[in-house]
Amino acid sequence: MGMSVPQCLGQLHIRKGVVGLATGAGFIYLLYKAIKAGIKCQPPLCTTSPICIARECTGPGERALPQEAPAPEASGVGGPKGLAIERERHGRDSGELRRLLNSLECKQDEYAKSMILHSITRCVYLLEAEASACTTDDIALVGSMLDDKDNSVKIQALNTLKAFSGIRKFRLKVQEHSIKVLELISSIWDSELHIAGLRLLNNLPLPDYVHPQLRRVMPALMEILQSDYILAQVQAIQLLSYLAQKYDLLYDILNCQVHANFLNLFQSTQPGSLLFEVLVFAERLSEGRNSPHYRAVKWHYNEQSLHEALFGDESRLADRLLALVIHPEEEVQIQACKVIVSLQCSQDVGVRPSVCQPSRSYFNSGE
Repeated sequence: MGMSVPQCLGQLHIRKGVVGLATGAGFIYLLYKAIKAGIKCQPPLCTTSPICIARECTGPGERALPQEAPAPEASGVGGPKGLAIERERHGRDSGELRRLLNSLECKQDEYAKSMILHSITRCVYLLEAEASACTTDDIALVGSMLDDKDNSVKIQALNTLKAFSGIRKFRLKVQEHSIKVLELISSIWDSELHIAGLRLLNNLPLPDYVHPQLRRVMPALMEILQSDYILAQVQAIQLLSYLAQKYDLLYDILNCQVHANFLNLFQSTQPGSLLFEVLVFAERLSEGRNSPHYRAVKWHYNEQSLHEALFGDESRLADRLLALVIHPEEEVQIQACKVIVSLQCSQDVGVRPSVCQPSRSYFNSGE
């Protein structure tokens, strides 16, 4: 145990019973043949089935080829001529993305559809010209996968739609699926689906006609924010921060019910990325409630609302913010100071709307 190959051969050489074999040319030749056979051993070529089209099943950097197709020759730039990305670099359409979309139209099982969608996403990011040549019918085809019964297919479809949303001419078509995405996020409790759906929504401008659905899903968004999955929390808070800038949605956000321990999101033990986004959210809410339009109406909030947790008379937000002023991450410190200034202004607006007066403070005089 633990000996190298030369040491093993040395041991064989020492043992008298195998001296003839160990030192003989026959043994060396057989050893050479065994090593060579092991190196040359490769899995069989993939077929043209959808799953094989959708995944790489040859060596690193090579895409599976039909069995009858010869292996591509090495190009002068260090890769096979047959690679789709290499073909596009030389102005040739590989047809890879079109083949995948055609395969998606055929009846497939959930596993195959998930793999095909995953590969379509990669192609959209890597093969810019081929992705731009797609049509709105292709977007509709991918969008139809959101109705699949399997969550993994839904997740891959969301990722593919996000990839297409990066192409300007498809943004409006992808936007048409916003209501469906909101429905999925609010009706299925799956962290991976939440992340994929929220990433898509955060990559799109949400039109006004989506606002009624946003009001309905606000409790679900707040629940995701208060979950224990950091990636989903960050995506949820980014969307809520964006919506907090919409006057007609501000009250729905502030009156949304939250857990009694909501301010735990402001604890210094939270990841810096989440803390920063939570502080941005708090600043935008504070600015929104101080706007003349919002202050012109006398709003009523329920006792467990976000408004009461952050801005109510019994809120302990001030304590959390003061602790964050000495946070190790500078961007968290700066953002905490911005929220403090915004809250100070909110108290003084009640006296002189145009000026933030230092005589009154949101914080206790002892602090």
